[in-house]
Amino acid sequence: GHPEWVGIDVAMTEIRVRYPAGPPLTLRTSLDWNLDVPPTTVTREGSERVFHVDADASEPVYFKPVRRTGESLDWAVGEDYLLAPGEPRTVYPHFDGGTRGRITDHITLGERTARVFLPPGYDDNVLKQYPVLFVLDGANVFFPEEAFSGTDWALDETLICLDAMNLVDKVLVVALYSVPERRSDEYTAPGYVAFGEELVDVVLPEVRSRFRTLVGAEHTAIMGSSLGGVAALHVALRHADTVGMAACLSSTFGYRDDLLQRLGTQPVPRVRVYLDAGLPADNHRPTRVIFDALIARGLRPGSDVLFLGFPGALHHERAWAQRVHLPIQFFFGRSFRRA
Repeated sequence: GHPEWVGIDVAMTEIRVRYPAGPPLTLRTSLDWNLDVPPTTVTREGSERVFHVDADASEPVYFKPVRRTGESLDWAVGEDYLLAPGEPRTVYPHFDGGTRGRITDHITLGERTARVFLPPGYDDNVLKQYPVLFVLDGANVFFPEEAFSGTDWALDETLICLDAMNLVDKVLVVALYSVPERRSDEYTAPGYVAFGEELVDVVLPEVRSRFRTLVGAEHTAIMGSSLGGVAALHVALRHADTVGMAACLSSTFGYRDDLLQRLGTQPVPRVRVYLDAGLPADNHRPTRVIFDALIARGLRPGSDVLFLGFPGALHHERAWAQRVHLPIQFFFGRSFRRA
């Protein structure tokens, strides 16, 4: 205890550390970085250690798991975790593999070419499962030399930053490459019907079989820009029981799709949708129409649907790279927990 904290409500906050059984793990905290906090219990055949830490609202408490091997002390890789008073925390630390994660070579999922971003610690802590984010036009996601305009979205770097800020959980990203000669058809009506079915029936099951992913619509998102945003919204509306979130950046709504008509005549599932657009010439009008239609059908602004405008933003990869963190935070962040 801390007898000098008279009059302050001190709460014991539970921390669960999940890491494969092996050398002993203890906890170090900002209350005293030199003091080991031993686990209260060890469960799941040694792979889950439960700790209890004094935390109160008067000062932030940071913590980090530590692995003891003989006399050596290994600190978990990455930034310190932040503890919210009274809010239990489950963490999956890693001690090997660095802070960058890794991007696979080109792989084939069904008949689709993709790269997959495996978050930091993926290979070290095999207990961790991840939400999945599909990104359309995947050549634009990670490498400038592959990107359409020579500018990539740097999505891996954005995710690493958000995780370091204690704002979002780690996310596994599937960058799904478009086929240039089929892109316009597959990202618009009626071609996006077959594309969505292929994604859900072929590509997603293969992702789940090859990588450690969380299952469920609430853990599965799709994102695209321009026509990719149109296809993303179609997939979420048509397959809401599988893909529960769609991020649509500068989407070319109304060009060749039946989304507005469907929103007016068919039941709308309770999905989460991120919309954005720039002004003056970045699809802001058709995006506003889609936003209003979603709200009119019962989705809640700010909770189910977020629409953000960006004055002066251009229809360009550089603009999307600058704001791709927003849908990530909306879908996977601590600031937008859905009621």
